[in-house]
Amino acid sequence: MPTNYARLQRRPFLTPIWLSVLGAMLILSFLSLEAWIWATADSTIIIVVRHAEKALDDGADPPLTPAGVARAELLARMFGDGAATGHIDAIYVSPTLRNRMTAAPLAARLGIAPVVAPARDVRQLARRVLREHAGGRVLVVGHGDTVPDLVESLTGTKRLPAIADTDYGTMYIVTVPRIGRADFLRLTY
Repeated sequence: MPTNYARLQRRPFLTPIWLSVLGAMLILSFLSLEAWIWATADSTIIIVVRHAEKALDDGADPPLTPAGVARAELLARMFGDGAATGHIDAIYVSPTLRNRMTAAPLAARLGIAPVVAPARDVRQLARRVLREHAGGRVLVVGHGDTVPDLVESLTGTKRLPAIADTDYGTMYIVTVPRIGRADFLRLTY
């Protein structure tokens, strides 16, 4: 009988120790989960614009008009502060002259060489931007018919309004979080 009595005395003595160890493990698990959420909470910001105003009668690859040059300068003034927190990390353009000219003032201010990417494969471009610049800020200069498709590829949204041939001032700011659903804001600049 003394053996059973000794076993009963030890069990209540060890219970608070095991409960403390279990509580500490739960707290450490919770803190690890919270640290992981904070570490992966950075969102990728993609600014998608159409090239600025182009000359209508200058062949297959026209340059920008004076109004287009002014719009490109406006884009550089809006996002060209490289010393500011949250500045543009990368610029993607299509191979056309008007897209490269639209991005040129901003690229010069930031000291970034624009990445030339094919304009037609918007899904591939969306995957590339998200893969190579996760948590960063990217400007993509597209065309009137590729900008809505790119925003749809990034956000999963369907049926965005088309960009008219005379509309050069539409800007989409797309936010793609690592956890959660992507969203966008449509502006005119």
